[in-house]
Amino acid sequence: MEKELLKERKKTIYDFICDEFYVPMKVKEIAIMLNVPKSQRADLQEVLDSLVADGKIEVSVKGKYSKAEGKFLTGTFTAHQRGFGFVTIEGEDQDIFIPETQINGAMHQDIVQVAITKGASSDKRREGMITKILERGMETLVCYYEESKNFGFAVPDNPRFTQDIFIPKEHSMGAVRGHKVVVEITEYGRDGKKPEGKVVEILGHVNDPGTDILSIVRGYDLPMEFPEKVMRQVENVSNEVSAADMAGRMDLRDWQTVTIDGEDAKDLDDAITITKEGNKYILGVHIADVTNYVQEHSALDVEALNRGTSVYLVDRVIPMLPHKLSNGICSLNADENRLALSCIMTIDEKGNVVDHTIAETVIKVDRRMSYNSVKKILEDKDEAEIAEYKDLVPMFELMQELASILRKKRMKRGSIDFDFPETKIILNEQGKPVEIKPYDRNVATKIIEDFMLIANETVAQDYFWQELPFVYRTHDNPDSEKIQKLATFINNFGYTIRIGQDEVHPKELQKLLMNIEGTPEEVLISRLTLRSMKQAKYTTMSTGHFGLATHYYCHFTSPIRRYPDLQIHRIIKDNLRGRMNAKKIEHYEKILDEVAARSSKMERRAEEAERETDKLKKVEYMSEHIGETFEGVISGVTEWGFYVELPNTVEGLVHVTSLNDDYYHYDERSYELVGETGARRYKLGQKIKVIVAATDKVLRTIDFEVAVCDESDEHTMTK
Repeated sequence: MEKELLKERKKTIYDFICDEFYVPMKVKEIAIMLNVPKSQRADLQEVLDSLVADGKIEVSVKGKYSKAEGKFLTGTFTAHQRGFGFVTIEGEDQDIFIPETQINGAMHQDIVQVAITKGASSDKRREGMITKILERGMETLVCYYEESKNFGFAVPDNPRFTQDIFIPKEHSMGAVRGHKVVVEITEYGRDGKKPEGKVVEILGHVNDPGTDILSIVRGYDLPMEFPEKVMRQVENVSNEVSAADMAGRMDLRDWQTVTIDGEDAKDLDDAITITKEGNKYILGVHIADVTNYVQEHSALDVEALNRGTSVYLVDRVIPMLPHKLSNGICSLNADENRLALSCIMTIDEKGNVVDHTIAETVIKVDRRMSYNSVKKILEDKDEAEIAEYKDLVPMFELMQELASILRKKRMKRGSIDFDFPETKIILNEQGKPVEIKPYDRNVATKIIEDFMLIANETVAQDYFWQELPFVYRTHDNPDSEKIQKLATFINNFGYTIRIGQDEVHPKELQKLLMNIEGTPEEVLISRLTLRSMKQAKYTTMSTGHFGLATHYYCHFTSPIRRYPDLQIHRIIKDNLRGRMNAKKIEHYEKILDEVAARSSKMERRAEEAERETDKLKKVEYMSEHIGETFEGVISGVTEWGFYVELPNTVEGLVHVTSLNDDYYHYDERSYELVGETGARRYKLGQKIKVIVAATDKVLRTIDFEVAVCDESDEHTMTK
């Protein structure tokens, strides 16, 4: 529609809607009132959309138009590589779908103003149009550089940025084809014009070892180096605990104490003591007192809050604190005096914490144990291992005894335990993956997990009832609609869950997971149950933890690698030292909401970066196995194909277009791809043999094809 004509029509329709006798109407009703023929309804819709975009009119949930009352929403835009996107509004569970035609120049992570154009319905989310870009979310991007004779252009690594960035020759920093570069956007482009930028850093050639991971590090804006001010502060930190530091603390150095961690762990922030008196266990969970070395508002503290968490990538750790602290004075290394904050619990034979003490302590670890060593002692009954640690064996047996009691109590109340294997990726010296295997939990990892859980719960409950400002770890109840869908689906397999007043008790989901254990559908239903749950987050209100089925939970046990734990230690020490006066309470009330929000955000960033590096190395590993056949399990089904997960945790997609034997449609009720003839169907949880067809390092995708097999082969199809 020509600009002048559009302008004229907008004025006519706006005047009509502003008339004092006008009542909210739908498009069809407006068309009738204004005598707009059916052939011009599309033009009328365009005019109405334009007025909504201008903020002059708004549309209700029922599709009725009225004069705008200024009801715009502000949120973060998440772009999709297919062109459309979503706007997430803080505090709202459901995001707003933005069609490709209504994005109006917004880019991934921009803060935008959005107007609702269609209300939510039972099967669809709200739709909207972006009316204004309030703040650009991404100023720099990691890209693959391509050069032409007189200019260059950069292809963003992030597929959510669908446009190349034009780079004038004078702003290329000498980059050549194949370089991975960091580009600063100088012009965001609009109305068909490409974004423009300049190269600010060359990371290396795409084939250089380490460039791939470094690209992800830069892409997520993960800070590698510590600022000079921070490192100067660290230089002044002592390598040994002084007598002055130990003064006034509970001295536990004569208690038999161990750390239990992975073989390659260097930041040891938790140690355990355990004894039994009569029918009661005395469990001590001793956590490194990092706050003794990281003072509030110091350069170290500001940097730790900025980072939020340590990030564990496949080939490196990006620590929250410098190594001198995380691997040195704050690490509970064996045979060294160390400052700790201890939660010492008296636990009865039913797993109830009947008494507890939280105190500033000084400890000395007797042995640094690994998960494998403790597993060999307790599970494998390895004679050599038992002989080497004979003085500690009774302690480990007592640990196993108590952990079993705590786990049973947790299960009884409904705590949900998803036992999906984590991925262990082994790299060679050049950074190439040589082995990928599941990193399963064993008896030792579960013992430490059980002890950390009870300590976190005890501390959270203590501070909740003291009614002091605090940071909790909370996990909201699942969305009732998702749970209803899960209930409908599992019915196909003969399972049920009770849902009361649109809510489900975690015990129901726990019982479901126990009922499916060892069945062919276990993987399928476990995944769908996990997907129906919300993400845990940090909050200043104790709203409970659904997954753990507890009213009180926090993160107290890892202050070396998580900022919320560090913040909690600071609160606890102020309280123990009698400094929690009205002024201090006001101070914490003022800062903790931001600490919780920032920590949740940084946790999400770390998880995404870790996931991306794992995906990258899995793709690289599978690129060496093109044409080979593997057996896996269907882990996801969509209208465009189905995902297959191999025993080593690698996941790839079988495109529906590669299934040439039939025409397939997606049945969303049963999560199946069904052949038109009905002879073949592919469903979640089904075992299947696949061939590695292709890999794409840029998109980090793996394509599988179904291996050709005999019609009777039950692994590849179900009748």
